Formats: sequence, C-alpha cells, structure tokens
Amino acid sequence: MKHYEVEILDAKTKDKLCFLDKVEPNATIGEIKSMFHKSHPQWYPARQSIRLDPKGKSLKDEDVLQHLPVGTTATFYFRDLGAQISWVTVFLTEYTGPLVIYLMFYFRVPFIYASKYDFTTSKHWVVHLACMCHSFHYVKRLLETLFVHRFSHGTMPLRNIFKNCTYYWGFAAWMAYYINHPLYTPPIYGEQQIRLALIIFLFCQIGNFSIHIALRNLRPPGSKTRKIPYPTKNPFTWIFLLVSCPNYTYELGSWLGFTLMTQCLPVAFFTLVGFVQMTVWAKGKHRSYLKEFRDYPPLRSPILPFIL
Repeated sequence: MKHYEVEILDAKTKDKLCFLDKVEPNATIGEIKSMFHKSHPQWYPARQSIRLDPKGKSLKDEDVLQHLPVGTTATFYFRDLGAQISWVTVFLTEYTGPLVIYLMFYFRVPFIYASKYDFTTSKHWVVHLACMCHSFHYVKRLLETLFVHRFSHGTMPLRNIFKNCTYYWGFAAWMAYYINHPLYTPPIYGEQQIRLALIIFLFCQIGNFSIHIALRNLRPPGSKTRKIPYPTKNPFTWIFLLVSCPNYTYELGSWLGFTLMTQCLPVAFFTLVGFVQMTVWAKGKHRSYLKEFRDYPPLRSPILPFIL
C-alpha cells in the first residue's frame, strides 16, 4: 500500500507549516487536521480550514486523502478560522437574552420607564398575551437546541456570537419597550385581530416544531448524512411538497402573527429583517439541495411556494 506525503502551507504567505510523512491513503482531512494540531497546538482542528487552493473552499473533515485530486505528495493550504465556539453555546446565549430582556420590560423593572410605573402591569390583556407568546417562542428554541437539533458543524467563529446577540437582544429590547410601554394602545380591530393573530402564531409554532423534528429524524445521531426531506404523516410537514425550507416559512408566519397581535412597528421591522435574512439562508440551502441531489423535486421554492 502506497503512502502519501502531505505538506501544509500557509494560504497567505505560502510558507511551509507542516510536513507529514507516510500518511495512510484512507486518512481523512479530519485526521490530517489532528496530525497538524500536534505540531501546532494553537490551531485545534475546529479552527483549521484545509484547502486544495489558497482561495478555494474548505475541504470537509470526512473527505478521504486518496479520493482527492492530489499526487502521492499532497499540498494543502491552511487558513486560521479564529477562535471557535460550539453552536449549542451560541444558540443558548442568543435565545436566553431575548427571553430575559423581554421579561424585564414586561415587569417594568426600575430605570426603564418613569419610576411611578416600576413593577406595575399593563391594563391591556394583549400585552400579557404577547409576553406569553414571546416567552413561549424562545423557551421552545432553547429546548429545541438542547434536545432536537443536530448540527452538521460543531463550532462557529467566536466573533459571530457578538453579532448574533446584538441582533436578537437588541430587537427584543426595542420590541419589548414599546409593547410594554404604559402608553401602548391595543390593535385597532380589537379582540378579533388579536385572536386571529394568536391562531396564526400558534399554528406556525407547531409547524416550525414539526419541521425541526422531521429534519432531525433525517440525520442519525453522530452522522453528517444529508438526505432530501420529504413530507411525513404529520400534516404540518406536507409543505415540503412546495418549499425547501419550511422551518423558515413557519418562522416567518409566527412573526407575522406576532406583528398582527401587537400592531407594533418595531415588531414589523424585526419580521421584515428576519424575512430577508431567512430568504438568503433558504436560497443557499435550496441551491445546495439542487447541486447535491439530481432527483430533487423541481416544484419546490426556497421559502415561499411558487414565489420565492
């Protein structure tokens, strides 16, 4: 059995960082990262991006050396991805913030509104309903992070947590300030509007959870296997017939319901920004599905059936 010689160069300077002799042909990129880590302890595997070309895409950890377009002396290029943090930690931090921040405004802790309103409650029942819905949404997200989601990538750059928390925490504070404000006025169409909004919100929350369960069941524990998601016996998953990322579709529906319920401009703006971002993610995932699976259902759209 022939062995490989592997040299790893810095993608920016082209300086040689490491030379590995007698590497097994069935060694994976993940194993090569571990070997590289032994000679450079400051760059743990999750921090490494190993590429065939200095400006190319990162190779996957499961890629096998002998299946790559390299000779018996293989040259790879290394980029430092920076300090990493686990996705679970990121999500828990992102979602705990809005939950706590919103409740601070709901209970009107001191220094938010005028002192005479400290620890008072709103006279409008929709404000209490909105707090329950907002809290339910983020408690659901926290529980899904802990018990449902399976992440294909274990870590993400540490710097992202600051950007993501600014987004989630900032919008939560902005929305909560106005919804729980002593001068807040209920929706113009009253109880009918609120009840319709609540139905939309709860329907989409159940739908979003159903999709997350369906996606989880596609990937066995500890596996990075990717499959085409299809509808199951659960009616909430039938939207897979028309949409590649129905979890985003339901997420959008939930926030539209919350916007209708509170009739609050900051909530509407948060929904719009979220829709734009989820559309970007959905389009990327849709393109990935089309590229990876030749038999991918042609009728599906990224996020909105027949539209987008």
